[in-house]
Amino acid sequence: MSAAGEIARLARLAEPQVGIVTNVAPAHLQFFDSVDAIALAKRELIDYLTTTGPGAVAILNEDDVRVRKFAEGFPGRVLTFGFSEQAIFRVRGVKPGEGIGSTFRVTSPDWEADFTLPLPGRHNIQNAVAAIAAASVYAIPPKEMRQALAEFQNLHQRSEILTLRGEVTVINDCYNSNPLAMERMLEALADWPGARRRIVVAGEMLELGPSSPELHRAVGRKCAQGGVEWAIGVQGAAQFFVEGAAEGGIPEPNALFFPDAKSAGEFCLSVIARGDVVLVKGSRGVHLEKVIELLKGQESGDRSQETGSKLDT
Repeated sequence: MSAAGEIARLARLAEPQVGIVTNVAPAHLQFFDSVDAIALAKRELIDYLTTTGPGAVAILNEDDVRVRKFAEGFPGRVLTFGFSEQAIFRVRGVKPGEGIGSTFRVTSPDWEADFTLPLPGRHNIQNAVAAIAAASVYAIPPKEMRQALAEFQNLHQRSEILTLRGEVTVINDCYNSNPLAMERMLEALADWPGARRRIVVAGEMLELGPSSPELHRAVGRKCAQGGVEWAIGVQGAAQFFVEGAAEGGIPEPNALFFPDAKSAGEFCLSVIARGDVVLVKGSRGVHLEKVIELLKGQESGDRSQETGSKLDT
């Protein structure tokens, strides 16, 4: 959705019975005059749920103040999820799992169960609980939910974890980006176990309108708060991300801007070293997959010699 009416049009075609809204965030602000206007556009899914079959079910994030208001005036069944005590499907007892994942407990009106999720970050736990709430509508037992989540594999370019030669970890999340999504991935990076250094390659977040400079600066400042050592901005408004990182305390020599993904990837390849964790995330139009291709290209060994990579140090 990047304009009002698009979700309504799709819902009229698909006639969904169950609708999930995970959050409302400052994305596509170029086409809206406020975040509240984005909320109204997302609300279209709930307004157009069909009442055929088992009836309309709205699954809403209790932790998001705008999303939980979607329950107001909705004639169907409402299920809420989140970390809030008021959530019908509530997360608690989050603990580190094996590797990058987490274990957590979910309580619902009918059962209580422990789950394992092999994905980084609290935001992925929240997404998992939304899926759990949806599965409950169709009476899928917790045992089957638990197995499905434990075996879940990262989707391409969405929290995809790559382990490169020299024990370098790359978080390939370059499918798309917005300020909230970027902040959540920075939180996951800050908690990454065993990271020698944290490096961020942040592509421009497109379609943010007049708010773009300050939204990029805020993400840059968030980098500094999360222990990032290298903040690399790519293309356009990402220069403000670099400015924010420097304002937040990252030394200016370590906060750099590049006009395109290729030059950013070549620089990143020259500084990464054994044990580093590299987050690569930006809007689709920045084509940060080129950074991933360059980093993966060092596997041959020839490129690391040509670019001066420190993988063997």
